[in-house]
Amino acid sequence: MASTHSIHGMWSTRLAFILAATGSAVGLGNIWRFPYSVGEYGGGAFVIIYLLCVGLIGIPIMMAEIMLGRRGRQSPINTMRTLAAQEGHSQIWQAIGWMGIVAGFLILSFYSVIGGWTIAYLFRAATGLFTQIDAAGADKMFSGFIGDAERLLAWHTIFIVMVVLVVARGVAGGLEKAVRFMMPTLFLLLLLMVGYGWQAGDFSTALDYLFRPDFAELGDKAGEAILSAMGQAFFSLSLGMGAIMIYGSYLRRDTSIAVNTVIIAGLDTLVAILAGLAIFPIVFAHGLSPGSGPGLIFQTLPIAFGDMPGGIFFGALFFLLLLFAAWTSAISLLEPLTAWLVENLGFSRVRAAVLGGATVWLLGIACLLSLNAWSGFKIFGKGILDLFDYLTANIMLPLGGVLIAVYAGWMMSRAASSDELRMGEGLAYRLWWLLIRYVAPVAVTIVLLNAIGVLETLGLG
Repeated sequence: MASTHSIHGMWSTRLAFILAATGSAVGLGNIWRFPYSVGEYGGGAFVIIYLLCVGLIGIPIMMAEIMLGRRGRQSPINTMRTLAAQEGHSQIWQAIGWMGIVAGFLILSFYSVIGGWTIAYLFRAATGLFTQIDAAGADKMFSGFIGDAERLLAWHTIFIVMVVLVVARGVAGGLEKAVRFMMPTLFLLLLLMVGYGWQAGDFSTALDYLFRPDFAELGDKAGEAILSAMGQAFFSLSLGMGAIMIYGSYLRRDTSIAVNTVIIAGLDTLVAILAGLAIFPIVFAHGLSPGSGPGLIFQTLPIAFGDMPGGIFFGALFFLLLLFAAWTSAISLLEPLTAWLVENLGFSRVRAAVLGGATVWLLGIACLLSLNAWSGFKIFGKGILDLFDYLTANIMLPLGGVLIAVYAGWMMSRAASSDELRMGEGLAYRLWWLLIRYVAPVAVTIVLLNAIGVLETLGLG
C-alpha cells in the first residue's frame, strides 16, 4: 500500500493536480510543434490520427505513470526502487526513474534556451519590431538573434531564474500557486488569440483545414504521418520524463486517476487544437505556408503580426501565451531532480532547486553556444542542442514510456494496479489492462524503432 502523503507536500485539491499536470503537458509541443506537424501532414487527417493515438497510447501510459507515482510517493528513482522491492522484482527497474530524471534534465537545458526566445520575442512584438516586416527581415531578425550568444545567455538566465523561483517554494507555495494563476491565464490568452484569428484572419479556411480530413492528402506520407502522430501524442502529454510521475506522487488517495487522466489529456488536446485555430487563420489570411516547419512561430508568424491590425498587441499576447506554456512545463521538468536531491542528499528545497537550476543553466550554455560560437562542433553530426533533442525525444522518452507500460502491465500485480487505480475489475479496468499490456508498448516501440532508423533500414519506414 502507498503511504498517505509525500514528504514534499500534497496538492490541496483535485483541481490543483489537474492544472499542474495539464501545465506540465501543455508546452511548446502543443503551441509550436503541433501546428506545424498538422501543416506538414495535410491538416485534418493528421488531427484524426493524433486523437486516436492520444486515446490508445497516451491516456493508458499517463494513467500508469500517475499510478506508479502515487503508489511510491517519492521521486521517480526512489519510487521505482520501492515498488520493485514491494513486488519482489530486480532493482534494475529504478532505471525508469533515472532515465526520466536525466531526460528531463537534458530537455530543460535546451528548453530553457527556447523559453528565453519566447521572452525576447515578447518584447520584440510589444515594441513594434514586427511592423511591416517581410520574410527576409524575419529571417534576418531570427538568425541575428540566435547568432548572438550574449543575448541568448541573458534570456536563458532569466528563464531559468523564473523556473527556480517557483520550484524552490515547494508544492503548495510554489508549484500550486503558479499553476493556479498561469493555467487559467494561458487558456484566457489562447481564447483571445482564437477570437483575434476569427476576426482578423481566414477562420473558415482554418476550420476546414483542421476538421475536414482528406486522407488522400497524405499520399505516400501516410505511414510517416501515423508515426509522427504517435510521437506527438506521447511527447505532448509529458510522458516518460518523470514529471507526471512526481506530480502523481502528490495526488491524494481518494482522487480517481482514470477520470483525471482523461480530463488532463482532453485539456492538453484542446490547447493543441485551439493553438491551431489561433495560428492557421493568421497564416492563411496572409498567404503563408502552414507547413513551414519549426520556423512557423519565430519566422512566419512575425510577418503576419507585422501586417495585421492590432498586430503589436496580439503579437505580444501570443508570445506571452507561449512563455506561460513553456514556464509551466519547465517547472515540472526541474521538480523530479529537486525532489531526488531533497530525499537522497538531505538538501533543503531551496538549495536543491538552486543547485538543480544552476546545473541546468550551465548545460544550457553549451546548448546556446552550439547555435553560434560552437556551431562547428558536432557529435555524431549534430550540434549539442540538436543532439540533446534527438537523444531525449527519439530514444530516452519512448524507451521510458515502453518500460513504464511493461512494468505497469506485466510486472505489477493486478491486485496492486487495481487497488491504486480504484477501478475495480470492471470493463474500464480491463480495457486499460489490455491497452497497457499490448497496444501501448507495441505502438511506442514502433515509434522508437522508427526514430532511430531501424524501420528504414529494414525497408519498413
